[in-house]
Amino acid sequence: MSPRIWLAAGAVTAAFVAVFLYLNLQTPAAGQNAPMLLPVDPAPLVVETRAGKKSFTIEVADTAAERERGLMFRETMDDGHGMLFVFQATQRQAFWMKNTPLALDLIFIGQDGVVNFVGRGEPMSEAVVGSPDPTRFVLELKAGIAEKAGIENGARIRHPAIDKVTGSAG
Repeated sequence: MSPRIWLAAGAVTAAFVAVFLYLNLQTPAAGQNAPMLLPVDPAPLVVETRAGKKSFTIEVADTAAERERGLMFRETMDDGHGMLFVFQATQRQAFWMKNTPLALDLIFIGQDGVVNFVGRGEPMSEAVVGSPDPTRFVLELKAGIAEKAGIENGARIRHPAIDKVTGSAG
């Protein structure tokens, strides 16, 4: 083959590779819009309310990637189930609901394991929901469950991940 044919063949191949890469980088990766399902933690999360104790099964999001993904793309969740976000430092936290089709209660918990703010996240919204006070943990439940369970400011939350930070035994 002459150098011209090799040059033309190389140019065509490069064009195909460029188109392939462009199309694949524009398309979401498989599973990118699928909900993240973390294992259910073996220990229940217990909320001490004025009306008594309420227990929930939870998934624990304690890495940056898990906290970033959270309940995005989750379309259903049981009333007695939630996700606990564990942060490495106590500071003001803020959440939004982009790519989250469920309405959620966002329960902000201080380093002492006590609820300091309960907010409501609207589905698919980019509005920011955050506590005015420093937060170490955030518990997400289906919208309306916090009120139904009596979870309000001052309620004590117990779970091994929280008790480890507060230094108390559940």
